[in-house]
Amino acid sequence: MVTKPMPPQFLTLLHTAPVHVATFDQLLLDLAPMMPVRHIVDIDLLESARNEGLSPDLERRVAEVIDDAFTVGSVHLVCTCSTIGGLAEYIGTTRGHSVARIDRAMAALAVRSGPRITVVAALASTLAPTCDLIREEASRVRSTVELRTVLCADAWPAFTRGDQVEYQTAIRAQLPQAAVDSDVLVLAQASMADAAALAPSLGVPILSSPRLGIEAAIAHYTTLVSSAAPHC
Repeated sequence: MVTKPMPPQFLTLLHTAPVHVATFDQLLLDLAPMMPVRHIVDIDLLESARNEGLSPDLERRVAEVIDDAFTVGSVHLVCTCSTIGGLAEYIGTTRGHSVARIDRAMAALAVRSGPRITVVAALASTLAPTCDLIREEASRVRSTVELRTVLCADAWPAFTRGDQVEYQTAIRAQLPQAAVDSDVLVLAQASMADAAALAPSLGVPILSSPRLGIEAAIAHYTTLVSSAAPHC
């Protein structure tokens, strides 16, 4: 009897900046080195969201990317961009695909960490989606949160020109003041994660999305693949 090979079963990561590929490859190498992973990088999606908001045209384009990913064998897709992550999740739900945003696990942990949550972002378009997600997670567990936001406006130009050292340093400089009267700091963008390691001890946790999000993605992917596998 000839056994047909299993079709590909990818964990797919949708990025809006190429720098994220190496970050998440390293996390997956540490946490799940044998997992089949596919990266999609589309920088224009973030630019459109910044310039036009979450428009019908952007929704159509994100839907096309997601549909194409599942056509070629994706089992679960994670959007690593906080600005369009909520839109990607919504589209996945409406089209019957398993899609998650990278920052959902971080938001859930932030709610568990205390009511006074300060969201720090380098890009203004990320603040509202991240705050909405935290409120959603708080509502889900019937908690009340007090949200503050800090925009590191000087940091983003460094990111766009590829200067990671200046980018992370500019974010780190804002963290001590952001921590005042806060129970937890939330770094809204996956690209900000290294700033936490640079910061001195602030007496409050500093949460970032990459590791928390990828741990949740691995667990969900594994559940989906296991439930779909034939049983003797």
